Amino acid sequence: MPHILKNKNFEILIDLPNENYNFSRFDWTGKIVKVKFKNILISGNERTDVNKENNFGKGFYNEFGIDNALGFDETKIGEWFHKIGVGLLKKEGDEYLFHKKYEIRPAKFNNILESNRVLISCKSEHVNGYSYVLKKEVELFENKFKVKYNLENTGQKVIITNEYNHNFISVSKDLIGSNYKLKFQFQLKPERFKEYANPEYKVDIGQHEIKFNSTPNKPFFFSNLSGNETIDAAWELINIPKKIIIRETGNFQTNKLNLWGCRHVISPELFVNIHIKPGQSYKWNRIYSVTNLHMFS
Repeated sequence: MPHILKNKNFEILIDLPNENYNFSRFDWTGKIVKVKFKNILISGNERTDVNKENNFGKGFYNEFGIDNALGFDETKIGEWFHKIGVGLLKKEGDEYLFHKKYEIRPAKFNNILESNRVLISCKSEHVNGYSYVLKKEVELFENKFKVKYNLENTGQKVIITNEYNHNFISVSKDLIGSNYKLKFQFQLKPERFKEYANPEYKVDIGQHEIKFNSTPNKPFFFSNLSGNETIDAAWELINIPKKIIIRETGNFQTNKLNLWGCRHVISPELFVNIHIKPGQSYKWNRIYSVTNLHMFS
């Protein structure tokens, strides 16, 4: 059964590791499937045109190593490599593809469930010199929820990877368009983006905010919005009809902030770089706050 965190403002539905989503991409620990704020749904699904929705992202799912899973390059085809937060995946080709359905040997998971928090740990096997223990805690407060991570390197090799939250956001199923504004604390310089995909020219990029002149029918994607400059990890999304602001802030700085979206969902993504020597651990967190918008600037 999924676990629900609930107070007067929030209702957060969390699937446990072995429930529902069992694909080889997103972290299985603390799968935040659905979030409501004052009974307004603020999360969506990656896809709305498929039957097997448990093979795709939802809500506030996160992922480790989207570009290259831990130990992949050192692993021979037919042998196993780590996908942090999932388990071991069997290597089938020379290139790691995050969207590929790999054969999985799941890690060991343990759950602590309380009324205002969930703590889930993931203990890996020791393979090819790598092993780890991941602990992820989702804690609910009055006007926010916090996701705390603790990744411990229990192997012999250095863990070098990254992590981000995909943030599949949709406010009351309102299609992406002129009702939304996405704001940043730094200046946007499109000429310095690594990737720029705006096929219908429906995404308008200003100095500090992104707007939409109409609803896109095709996916849009922009990578490295800060032009590889190191910035504070933060963004805010305004939905005008529901008069709410959704904010994510991390206790880390980032040089990689991506934006993906399509007709029904928008996903700003803050990446954290991870470098952990054997016997050491690394901690970071993400805070999501939601407030009512009482006036427009």
